[in-house]
Amino acid sequence: MILQYKCPSCGSDMSFDPESGELSCQSCGKHENIENYPEELRTASFSEDEANEYHCENCGAVLITTAETAATSCGFCGAGVVIADRLSGHLAPQKVIPFTISKEEAIKAFQKWCRKGLLTPKGFMTADRIKSITGMYIPFWLFDLNSKVQVNAECTKVRTYTQGDYIYTETNYYDAFRDINLEYVKVPVDASEKMNDELMDKLEPYPYDQLKDFKTPYLAGYIAEKYNYTDGELLPRAKDKISGYIESYISSTLTGYHSVNYKNKHIDTRNMNSDYVLLPVWMVSYDYNHSEYTFAMNGQTGKIVGKPPISTGKVATWFSGIAAGTFLALKCVSYLLGGGFW
Repeated sequence: MILQYKCPSCGSDMSFDPESGELSCQSCGKHENIENYPEELRTASFSEDEANEYHCENCGAVLITTAETAATSCGFCGAGVVIADRLSGHLAPQKVIPFTISKEEAIKAFQKWCRKGLLTPKGFMTADRIKSITGMYIPFWLFDLNSKVQVNAECTKVRTYTQGDYIYTETNYYDAFRDINLEYVKVPVDASEKMNDELMDKLEPYPYDQLKDFKTPYLAGYIAEKYNYTDGELLPRAKDKISGYIESYISSTLTGYHSVNYKNKHIDTRNMNSDYVLLPVWMVSYDYNHSEYTFAMNGQTGKIVGKPPISTGKVATWFSGIAAGTFLALKCVSYLLGGGFW
């Protein structure tokens, strides 16, 4: 089933407008409140026999999509298309964070970011080689995790003091026990097979207070993916993301000792709840020096991540400057100590 949103005034295609948060008609300027649209997809049935071919209801063109595509645009007339049966039943997201940064704003923000690169080539800093910029809703699972932690450790406090002609070292031993209950809410893990996990992790944090109940009009005019991995399959990644915070918290409860030797450490992390959500990302493809670079921008906060090219000339100049500065500093110290210059 194809969903397209037509303007009730002029019949033109409508798309989601990040500035107003409503459906907008580019032809006559009419806006429609998304909250007024009914959402039946949450209870719709889902067929495992997914079709990869659809017909645009606007111009009749055949749309060829991958099995993961949930929203796209018609390559012939540009109409926003939402493929409803890939957002139905157990594939229906619970929540969505809509875009607040428009395509024009995303381009300007990316160009400004490129100009800030201290070690990037001048040609890259002009930011005039943007190959494409695509607004995508990326599938994520948000996990609410509970960790029950029990720790036994042998800790020491060491005191050194002088008495007469002797120096004494006194070591006191302590048996420490900690019983800790930790709650972590909305731990995000991207569920798309196509997306680079490291890139998606660096886009965090998202403003989760902006989560809204999912409605398909939010996707109009954008590309959206359905999840490739279930919450059960991604739970190990979610646990791994919080493991460092758990270890840090345990250490924070055992301060004031000179040494801590863990005898036993038991960490039981369980998934209390997981929500399937769609989060907004601008994907930027940049062509420089016959190579293509991929960057991602948080569609809510504007945070940009990716690895730009590095200018070897600038790096050499930078290290030369540090070496020269260090050499001059050492000479000044030598002069002040009476060594003079040589």
